[in-house]
Amino acid sequence: MSHLFSPWQLGTLPLDNRIVVAPMCQYSCDDGNAGDWHAFHLGQLAMSGAGLLILEATAVTEDGRITAGDLGLYSDANEAALARLLPALRQHGHAKLAVQLAHAGRKASSAEPWNGGLQVPQAQPRGWQAVAPSALPHGASEEPPLALDDAGLARVREGFVQAAVRCARLGVDGIEIHGAHGYLLHQFLSPLANQRTDAYGGSLANRMRFPLEVFEAVRAAFPAERPVWLRLSATDWVEGGWTVDDAIVFSRALGERGCAAIHVSSGGVSPRQQIPIGPGYQVPLAERIRAATGLPTIAVGLITEPAQAEAIVAEGRADAVALARAMLYDPRWPWHAAAALGARVNAPKQYWRSQPRELKDLFANAHFGQR
Repeated sequence: MSHLFSPWQLGTLPLDNRIVVAPMCQYSCDDGNAGDWHAFHLGQLAMSGAGLLILEATAVTEDGRITAGDLGLYSDANEAALARLLPALRQHGHAKLAVQLAHAGRKASSAEPWNGGLQVPQAQPRGWQAVAPSALPHGASEEPPLALDDAGLARVREGFVQAAVRCARLGVDGIEIHGAHGYLLHQFLSPLANQRTDAYGGSLANRMRFPLEVFEAVRAAFPAERPVWLRLSATDWVEGGWTVDDAIVFSRALGERGCAAIHVSSGGVSPRQQIPIGPGYQVPLAERIRAATGLPTIAVGLITEPAQAEAIVAEGRADAVALARAMLYDPRWPWHAAAALGARVNAPKQYWRSQPRELKDLFANAHFGQR
């Protein structure tokens, strides 16, 4: 039995296997509304054989989008657009569906990556005023964000709550809160971005306060029988920044509040980061958080080969693995991994005939005759 293809319970959510499609921004929405591109993009991923598909970073407020093309869940129109899309993903795919709720903070009002990815000044079309814990720009040449006051904090918190309520109405299987990659919640955690002098800045406990309030509010607003977890940058990769020791303290606090798992990534809060990129470079961070907290972890980052993913789970370094670019390049990655590992995977019945003769037992749910 392959460990990668063994069943897993993410909190209360049973999954067919331990392959997660990581959230990947597509920057292809109109006013936050999913459209035809998402039907094609998410459709193939839902049929990939992965156990869990997490929709891309989904903004909880309009000004919390990274770009003007980001997916949103801050309006009735956003909710209606996803309501038209999700039933088909459920009907034709086997992956459970989760939404990643996010706020970009000071990294908002940016151009799409294929348009350079730089900040769009608020005075220009498709630009707006970004908000953050402190009035510190992400890059030295960028416009500074507006530091959130008490009313602003309440507005953002309520944005997460209302998006969670919309997720509940949409019937998604779980919620991931985005606390990584230099976006708003990570900005509160990192001393590089948070220089507040009130109850939300200074000490580690204070810097954790707002992200924990957001988690508690989302957990309370989403049905108790469905899991909520958080994606975390475990280190800033910058001296004087957020560290894995800080991440362990934060993860323990999340666990006490009912967090089902920690999806462990890193970096994103500072252009000064020095990341030692290589195959599976973030796996030791997931392993350390798992060992120190007892919480399930999802490892991500340059996990590309079936044997590599199998070893991560088999050795207990993480409970599941998430793939992003590898899934874009090969949306049938779980099929090919199952073939390489001698495992079985679910596939749409319309594709059952595609399995090679030497792999006639590849598709776990295939049972048909042919004239």
